[in-house]
Formats: sequence, structure tokens, C-alpha cells
Amino acid sequence: MSHGLNQPQREAVNYMDGPCLVLAGAGSGKTRVITQKIANLIEMHGYDAKHIAALTFTNKAALEMQERIAKLLKEPKQAKQLTVSTFHSLGVKILRQEARALGLKDRFSIMDSDDCFSLVQDLAITTDKQLIRRIQTAISLWKNGLVEPEQALAQAQDEDEAQAARIFASYVATLSAYQAVDFDDLIRLPVELFRNNEEVRDKWQRRLRYLLVDEYQDTNTCQYELVKLLVSGIGKKPMFTAVGDDDQAIYAWRGATIENLKTLQVDFPNLRVIKLEQNYRSSTRILQAANAVIGNNPKLFEKSLWSEHGLGDPIKVLTMPDDEQEAAQIAMMMSAHRFERRANWSDYAVLYRGNHQARVIEQALRKERIPYTISGGQSFFDKAEIKDIIAYLRLIANEDDDPAFIRAITTPRRGVGQATLEALGSFSGQWQCSLFEAVFKGGIEAILSDKQLRPLREFCTFINNVEAHAHREGHAERLLADLLKEINYESYLYDSFDDKAAQAKWQNVVDFTQWLAQKGSGGKDGTEDHRSLLDLTQMVALMTMMEGKDEDPDAIRMSTLHASKGLEYPHVFLVGVEEGILPHKGDPDAPAETIAARIEEERRLMYVGITRAQRSLHVSWCKRRKRAGELIHCDPSRFIKEMRLDEGDAPPKEEEVITPKNRLASLKALLSRGKE
Repeated sequence: MSHGLNQPQREAVNYMDGPCLVLAGAGSGKTRVITQKIANLIEMHGYDAKHIAALTFTNKAALEMQERIAKLLKEPKQAKQLTVSTFHSLGVKILRQEARALGLKDRFSIMDSDDCFSLVQDLAITTDKQLIRRIQTAISLWKNGLVEPEQALAQAQDEDEAQAARIFASYVATLSAYQAVDFDDLIRLPVELFRNNEEVRDKWQRRLRYLLVDEYQDTNTCQYELVKLLVSGIGKKPMFTAVGDDDQAIYAWRGATIENLKTLQVDFPNLRVIKLEQNYRSSTRILQAANAVIGNNPKLFEKSLWSEHGLGDPIKVLTMPDDEQEAAQIAMMMSAHRFERRANWSDYAVLYRGNHQARVIEQALRKERIPYTISGGQSFFDKAEIKDIIAYLRLIANEDDDPAFIRAITTPRRGVGQATLEALGSFSGQWQCSLFEAVFKGGIEAILSDKQLRPLREFCTFINNVEAHAHREGHAERLLADLLKEINYESYLYDSFDDKAAQAKWQNVVDFTQWLAQKGSGGKDGTEDHRSLLDLTQMVALMTMMEGKDEDPDAIRMSTLHASKGLEYPHVFLVGVEEGILPHKGDPDAPAETIAARIEEERRLMYVGITRAQRSLHVSWCKRRKRAGELIHCDPSRFIKEMRLDEGDAPPKEEEVITPKNRLASLKALLSRGKE
């Protein structure tokens, strides 16, 4: 079953004697190794599909993996029994089944980051968004590092950290009272459970007998702990394969730790390490530049990528006067390059360090009428005001949706405070019922005063009335208009934001309700039935989950370097490669080792950018760049020098730079060549 694999890939697929680490360089066929190995486990080694789990970092990767395994199996239906999921999805699965052991009700809620933002805002008693985000990030990093609130407080370096640690303690208590968990808890709580409950841990170890972990270098302390707890039993041989690349570890800011690669050898002394160094993606010139850059980082494991794809196009470095000319130049070059190569727009990618660099490039592409899509941009359904309205719709469709209840009752606020919600949360946990049901349950009067209960019951009665109408009347548009009027949503926006922002947000809400009304009114010829508000709510819930599943259009992909990881393009333009952007400008007063670690991480980011390119790579930097309205002087990134480009890869001379005039001349020349 390992035909078509090279020697190291075959070794990785067939190794079954214990823990295995596959060091998979960029483009070296790691997904192929994981999928073949799973097929091997089932068809050659007698593993039952339901006893195998493969963990990834994105739903897209999980879906793709599952589809590829189904094609490899004699009985494709077996692929459905595998656990192929993200760490977080596995966490949800464990928590749903073991909720009671953790003191959670079966239908506990999962709060999204917006809900958690509001919670931190209330606890910190501030409207400073940056401060709230900083505290939120600190809480997330503490949870991912398995740090308890008391430890966080004891380790605080200054008053800001101490304040964040105190808020962390209240935050944990509030979530627990709400009978809710946040995103980080989905992994932290199973770890806590497995550490403290041998019986439950044993059950899951028997259930998941072979574990495969993709992108292992991106795991944080908590995720690694979960892996360890799943594979290490007394007298049990740890059976797992971790696939990763220390040169592509670019998520330290999110709590990922490259230390996990080092620790793996300590925790599992008989670990088999297999290196995949043949690259199936890029030309030799691109790999030489990538190897030269990453060679400046200290190595955990020595490896060097090589390819049989030939030398390939010389790498071009473009020096530009400023960012506007950089954008215009790239748009023109892509246009000419595509015409010359008879390529598709989707063969091109523009990669940059930060989202703020996208705007000027977008303008240049629009001017040239070049189609583009942006990765990592905010989806319409992710806007706070749309999520507010959807929370009401979700609650009307399902009263037991606790996160929707919390969001709706607090947006706009209607006299229900934090203490009331916490008391309601613990009461609903006691009775194993939803927050909505708890409002009308006997015995609630003992823990909530009449003043606290009245606004809760008024709110729930209002939702019940809307729901009754929603069943009786099909017209979604009228119901929605009534709902928005009843909750005073427009006034709430103008009270909470400045006029310009409030106007934009209200326009989004109007667009959304019109879009829903259109969906609800059936076919143009009236052949379809009117859809009720409940049908529409379910459709929206599904759409928000399915977002981004459409076929990719023929358009240039614009993306941050972080969002480009795992993807590949024939032709890549890497822009803004300057000191202060890539490498990113950190705190100049930080300790030397912190600065060194940051530069190493930025160098890995450059390596990821270079290795996205299959056939051609253009790197550009500007002598001046606009920052906050003024032009500042810039220097080329140290990483350009580190690429050690030979003369053939030297920067183009001034006359090679495309101007509208010489672009026309070169297009005419190409056209006449085409006629010959």
C-alpha cells in the first residue's frame, strides 16, 4: 500500500513499533504520508477505523484528509468511522460525553471570542478595546500554558499583569457559573479531566488506540499534554505519529511552542525520527534561497530541502521608491507575466506580513481591473452587529441555545447584570436545564429577587411571543422589522458608537434583513413557498458554518504570510520585505534573548513565504513607506541578503522596471511574436 512513495515516506508509513516523529519539510508530501499510514493501519495492521484519530489545526485540513483516506480504502465507508478532526473538535467530543465528570450540564454552552470580549469588558470595567484584547490574549495564553489564576497572580511582573490575573480568576468563576466554556477550555478541561480521573482517561485511551498529529510544531503546552495523556498508559506502548517541521513554527504569539519538539525526545526516549527532505513543490533556485535563509537559525534537527524540478526562474528582487509604486508595479508585472505565460489569475499570490499592507495593493489591482480574493478577511457573518441579530434568531429557533440567550439579553442591555446571570447559570446547572427554562422554573425565587427576575421574565416572554408569531406568519421581513424596533437596536448602535460607525453598522443590519427577506420570499415566479423565520434561522446557522466552501474563483490570492501556510502557488510576489515589517518591529527594550527568539520566528515566516512559490518568486521592498500619513525611510530586510542570490537573481535594472509605456511595447512585441 506504499507504492508511489519515496524511501523516507515509505519508512514513515510502515513504522509501527512505537512513537514516531516525521520531520516533513515544506512541500515534502506530509498529508500523503498521514493518509497512507491511516490506510495501512486499517488494511495491513487490523486496526478498527473507530480506534484511530488524526488531529489537525483547521477544519479544511481535516475534511481534505478524510476525503483522501476514503479514496485509499477498499471500503470507503470506513473513513466515516475515523476521528479526523481539529484538537478543538476532539475536545468538544470528550466534553460532551464527560460533562458530568467535570460538573458541567450535558448541554453546556461554548462562548465565542465576542461573547468572551464582552465578559472581560464587564469584569475590567473599561471600554478600552486594546486593553480588553490584551487581557483576553493573556487569559488565552495562560489557559494554553496550563497556568492557574493563582499562579498567574504569583508570577505577575507588574500591576498590569496582576490586574489581568485577578480578572482571569473572576473570568474562570463566571464561565463556571454560566455553565459555559470558552475556546481554550475545549482542550484545557479534557487535560484536567484526564489528569484527575484515571477511569475516564483509560476509557479514551482504549477508544483511541493510534493517534496521528499534523502540524505538530504548532501545538501549545496544553495540546501536547492532551496528546501525552491519550497515548501514555502504564505498561502501554505509546502508539502515535507526529508530523511537523521546526522550520515552519510561526505561532509562538498564539502559545505554540517549538519546545514540544525537543520535549518529545525526552518524554519518549525510543522515538523514531524520520526526515522528509525531497520537495515536490518548488524549483531548485527557490529551495536554495529558502535553505540559505533558514540556515541562519539554530537547528533542532538538521535538514535541507532538495527538488527534482530543475533550476527554475531566477528570483527577482525589486527595489521600489514607495509603497504606492510597489503596488502599481506588481499589478502591471502580474498582468504582463500572466499574458506571457498564458496563465490563470489564480496561479498568482501576493503575500505580506500584516493586513494593513493589503489596502494599497487592492487599490492598484482594482485600477488594473485584476480580480482578487483576500484570505483571512472578516466574513459578513462575523461582524458583531450581524452576530447580535443572529443571536436573537437562534434563540427564537431554539430556546435552549445558552450562548444566544446570554448575547441577546445583554445586547442591548435590559437591566440584567452579571450577578443575576451567574446566579441563573448555577441554578440551571443544578437542574440540568437551559438558562431560558431556568427563568420560569420553580425555586428560582429563592435565589433571585423580584427586581432581578422581572427583566428576565419580560425578556423570555417577549421571545416566546416572537416565536409564536414566527410559527403563524411566514413573512420574515415584517417579523424582523418588528423585532428590531422592539429591541431598539438602531438607538442602541447610535448610543454605543460614534455616528459614522453606527450608521455603517445599521446599514449592515438593514442589508442583512433585506437579504433574509429575499431568501424568505421564495422564487421570483412565486412557485416556492414562503419560508418562515425559523427555516431562515436554520439556513443562516448552516451558512455561517459552511462559509468559504465555495469553489475558488479565478482570481489572485492576497494573503498574510500566516494565512498562507500550507498553500502553494506557481507565482508568488512577496511584498514589503523591509526591516520593521519582516522582521516585524518588536519592543527594542526587550531582553536580548526575547529579541533573538522573535527574529528566529520572523525568519521562519520568511521561509514559509519563499516555500509557497512553485516556479517564480518576486521579492520587493520600498525605500520609503507611508506610516500614519507621513513618508518614512525604510531599509531592505536582512532576510534578502540571507537569501544569497547569485547574479542571475539580482535586482532588475531601472530600465527593466515596467512603466505603462514600456509595458505597451512589450505586449505589442508578444502579440507580434504570437502571430509569427
